Amino acid sequence: MQKKEYSVEIGGKTMTAIFSDLAEQAHGSVILKYGETIVLATACMSKDKQEGLGFFNLTVDYLEKFYATGKILGSRFMHREGKPSEDAVLACRVIDRTLRPLFDQSMRHAVQIIVTVLSLDQEDPTILAVNAASLALAVSNIPWAGPVGAVRVGKYDSDTLVVNPIQSLRQDDSKYKFDLTICGKDGNINMIEAAAHQTKEDELEEAFKVASLEITKLENFQKKIVAEIGILKRVIEKEKISKESVKLFNENILPKMEEALFSGVGKKKIDELHNVWNKIVKDNYPDRKDFAVEDDLFDNTENSMLHTKAIDEDKRADGRKMDELRGLYAQAGGLSSILHGSGIFYRGGTHVLSVLTLGGPEEKLLVDGMELKEEKRFMHHYNFPPYSGGEVGRVGNTNRREVGHGALAEKALAMVLPSVEEFPYTMRIVSESMASNGSTSQASICASILALMDGGVPIKAPVGGIAMGLMMESITNEQLRITNEPRYKILTDIQGPEDHHGDMDFKVAGTRDGVTAIQLDVKVEGVPIKILGEAMKQAKVARLTILDRIEKEIPKPRAEISKNAPKILIIKIKMDQIGMVIGGGGKTIKDIKERSGSEITIEDDGTVYLTGKDGAAEIAKKIIEEMTHEFNVGEILKGEVVRIADFGAFVRLNSFTDGMVHISEMAPFRVERVSDIIKEGMIVPVKILKVDREQGKISLSIKEADSGFFKKS
Repeated sequence: MQKKEYSVEIGGKTMTAIFSDLAEQAHGSVILKYGETIVLATACMSKDKQEGLGFFNLTVDYLEKFYATGKILGSRFMHREGKPSEDAVLACRVIDRTLRPLFDQSMRHAVQIIVTVLSLDQEDPTILAVNAASLALAVSNIPWAGPVGAVRVGKYDSDTLVVNPIQSLRQDDSKYKFDLTICGKDGNINMIEAAAHQTKEDELEEAFKVASLEITKLENFQKKIVAEIGILKRVIEKEKISKESVKLFNENILPKMEEALFSGVGKKKIDELHNVWNKIVKDNYPDRKDFAVEDDLFDNTENSMLHTKAIDEDKRADGRKMDELRGLYAQAGGLSSILHGSGIFYRGGTHVLSVLTLGGPEEKLLVDGMELKEEKRFMHHYNFPPYSGGEVGRVGNTNRREVGHGALAEKALAMVLPSVEEFPYTMRIVSESMASNGSTSQASICASILALMDGGVPIKAPVGGIAMGLMMESITNEQLRITNEPRYKILTDIQGPEDHHGDMDFKVAGTRDGVTAIQLDVKVEGVPIKILGEAMKQAKVARLTILDRIEKEIPKPRAEISKNAPKILIIKIKMDQIGMVIGGGGKTIKDIKERSGSEITIEDDGTVYLTGKDGAAEIAKKIIEEMTHEFNVGEILKGEVVRIADFGAFVRLNSFTDGMVHISEMAPFRVERVSDIIKEGMIVPVKILKVDREQGKISLSIKEADSGFFKKS
């Protein structure tokens, strides 16, 4: 095997890139090692371009291998890897969103990146995956404007920033203040995924700067490798548009474009004009099948016009000011009494319905992944049906975008949920995108917080989200050195053409006190940290307006949960009583469930959760309390006489325990025969005289409980 290694220190640990002929057929490959976490990244590009394809075809696959953990994972009947886990899908999205802006989007050759996790320890494999994918592309012959760097940074158990934390620090969101995954190049940022416990914007901006320094080290490391072993990039000839097509466009479309684009009716007018252009092209070139260059001409002109008008004239497609929100509508509940909670939120033409369902602890989601094994008590699922965008398409399969948007909203909302001690319910929210015109993910956060409050969940604070855009002047590096920075305009609440053609989609969610989640996607190579800082502050202003509207609809969570939600009661038993309640083979607890109609969850510390409707939880509570009750000397209570003997009577103290009253303890006078004064079925007062826990015997006295209960005849 031919092999060459390079190393760099990142976050106080050594990262090693290993280049060999192991995957020699790939156009670029690298094994990247950080601690004992190791990934293999490969990059390949198709030999020929894909005819008739109207977009750049980049595919990213992130493969989790069970052997990477040193364990045989999977189900009892299937020990082979199946469909990608949610973690794998989210990792794919992070890699894709980081790499994609650095490709020439007019290229029609397919590119595929495959990252395989070979070994998994405490280091984050997603961070390695991005850096490895960057290296595989950088040393290959595939045209690409990298390299990029990726780090994870945040504040965890202390106020000290940690770069690339180990899993034990980052897996428990209750232990950290914020946790950021950041990618970028040349001092700019081009991808962010963040979760934060209501963190101030200034504090996050400082973390961006620290991350950028580490990213620069990674870039320089990769550039050194490329200079030594990189190969020449393929030259992909761009198809040039004909003069005839340009003339047709200038005569028939360009004069109408500004009016259509800035009509104030969303995408309708510009889409109609685009359709007119498509027909003109087809009518003039009846023998051609591929009109990609003409399509690009329309898109590029639209893109340029949006940028120019925003930067030079403060003009937006729908006529709003740069920091102006679209119309807001909020509704908490009112949909159906069957539902445990619901919320509807409009932001302009983006409409989302979110529905809350509450369940007991036994309905937690068991996550048995390669990286993490946990039980989730909160889930947010996001759906984007075809009608949301006025289209037709397949329904039923959750795609990567839906997984990603659902996870983003879940992070934002999880930061304000009550503890399990405060609210022991399992919570699932489903957000349905009903109409889409810009950032349904942030509208999902708003609709979901309405559903949580409508459902009576005692959240810490309402959360709102907004998508920020950017129109930034495109200038060369030489010009940038002279002017120091490009001219730009930050846009609040992007929609339609701004979402499609803008330079960034910067989603910021949070409360009045701080940020809870961030996601950044860009269409340029990167955005300066200064601009991101300004965008976060502008986002806060918009967020406060959104929170005003939400709180006007429902100022605080409802005092009670829905009557249709199950009731949860909590009791505590001793740890040595757990086995008794469960019974051999689970027989006892199964019987209690059947008798009561409730669900029962027993934690290792003896906490018992009883979940049920219509009094079922109360029945189970009474059964278990009776079963585990420990009677003490001196305790006075009442019981039913269940059996009489010559020497005394047996009294039932509860469904599980009897005690015995000796004949001498029945009355303050001599009793000749027990049956003379006491009968089966009588309810009598008793005082506990002695408890023999080893023998399970309890001695009782009636006369000491009530000396006058029996009177001498």
